[in-house]
Amino acid sequence: MMNFLSFVTNGISLGSIYAIIALGYTMVYGIAKMLNFAHGDVIMVGGYISLLTATMAGFPPWLAIIAAMVGCTVLGITIERVAYRPLRNAASPLAVLITAIGVSFLLQNVALLLFGANARAYPAMVNMPNVRMGGLTITGITIITVVTCIIIMVVLTLFIKKSKSGQAMLAVSEDKGAAQLMGINVNKTIALTFAIGSGLAALAGVLLATAYPTLTPYTGAMPGIKAFVAAVFGGIGSIPGALLGGVLLGIIEILATAYISSQLADAIVFGVLIVVLVVKPTGLLGKKIQEKV
Repeated sequence: MMNFLSFVTNGISLGSIYAIIALGYTMVYGIAKMLNFAHGDVIMVGGYISLLTATMAGFPPWLAIIAAMVGCTVLGITIERVAYRPLRNAASPLAVLITAIGVSFLLQNVALLLFGANARAYPAMVNMPNVRMGGLTITGITIITVVTCIIIMVVLTLFIKKSKSGQAMLAVSEDKGAAQLMGINVNKTIALTFAIGSGLAALAGVLLATAYPTLTPYTGAMPGIKAFVAAVFGGIGSIPGALLGGVLLGIIEILATAYISSQLADAIVFGVLIVVLVVKPTGLLGKKIQEKV
């Protein structure tokens, strides 16, 4: 029983990281109606920025994390401005999708040129003592990850519901043209969405590399795909859906690894997604959108 609870705890920790990453996907899709497949590689960039600032520049961990978030925020805004904004009104949505894949490969190959393909050891950026509850031991990084995820979800929900910028995001997600007529700067609103998503991706990269302390140019590739699956699983465009999808995905992956096969774990995760989408195409918390004719 204790082993099962330990696996569930680890799944919640991993799922919380997926949820933080999934927020970037779900926000960008909900507001800009595009899939940013370069998002996973922003995680990797955040990991390298925090690693280099901590080990080479001698920054304390908290300052290295802030540097990673600032760097990835600037990167997210730049990607949106240079790669995606010129194609926003393209005749085919495939143009943006292909560009996103191209940006993903660009970031990976730049990292390969700069840092090489060998894995680098990642220092513990966040330290907290383990907590014992009966026979169950919960690691400090698990507690930090889960608490961070909950705080981000609450703050982001309040930001969107209560702030002027958040209301602008909701308006743009409903109808870009109408929002522009009401005086909302659509370009600025979408850029802000990329900035928030990329900053959170950097934080997720730090948490991921701390939990699994190695870093390569491909570190963000599979977690990025799984976070996208989590966003779709929970209902892409829904912030609570990103949390629910991420946590459930993390639990399923860890339990599948422990009780079935580590080699089949990914296949099981994607298989569960297919079953959910067959039963509920909009995801667990997604809402059906009526197309206007």
